[in-house]
Amino acid sequence: MALSKTKVDKLFAELAAATPAPKSELDYKSPFTLLVAVVLSAQATDVGVNKATPALFALADTPEKMVKLGEAKVRDKIKTIGLYRNKAKNVVALSQALVEHHQSQVPAEREALEALPGVGRKTANVVLNVAFDQPTIAVDTHVFRLANRSGLASGKTPLDVEKGLLKVVPERWRQHAHHWLILHGRHVCKARKPNCPACVIAKICRYGAKEEA
Repeated sequence: MALSKTKVDKLFAELAAATPAPKSELDYKSPFTLLVAVVLSAQATDVGVNKATPALFALADTPEKMVKLGEAKVRDKIKTIGLYRNKAKNVVALSQALVEHHQSQVPAEREALEALPGVGRKTANVVLNVAFDQPTIAVDTHVFRLANRSGLASGKTPLDVEKGLLKVVPERWRQHAHHWLILHGRHVCKARKPNCPACVIAKICRYGAKEEA
């Protein structure tokens, strides 16, 4: 059963009170380094990405430098990250595309972002939200799980959940909504053993198990 409008508002009020200024846990210094970090984070942890990117960004923190560095050297810098071979190829290719088609700037439009190699809807949503302050909602595994568990928005696909969240999340919470949900899903509402006793939205959430930590 879906949560009422009142409960949805209360849920985000509680998350906001607990974390007033939520931020991405990826390390970045510019829209370009953010884009690269998000691409690298697919099927990998933010912690793992943050261990690899300082050395990479020290050598290449602009699209031109990344293209010049080349796929082999990018691969060497990110080899601790899952799927690093394909990711290195995409990072160099998207950098080349930025140089050739966007004056080396990360575009602030979804269609242009999703046209870049290795950039899907989730990555585009993160970049639009974090780099350009657009009220998008990126649905990763944590948001997908939490939205379905809690009664916020049910869906069989990330796009279904995203559309559901955009319908129910009040405008005043939308800018930071996906960060609150990601952080809560990552650190509290975990996949195998949700820490319901430590959950600030436990009284609102529809999840039935309410397992002990």
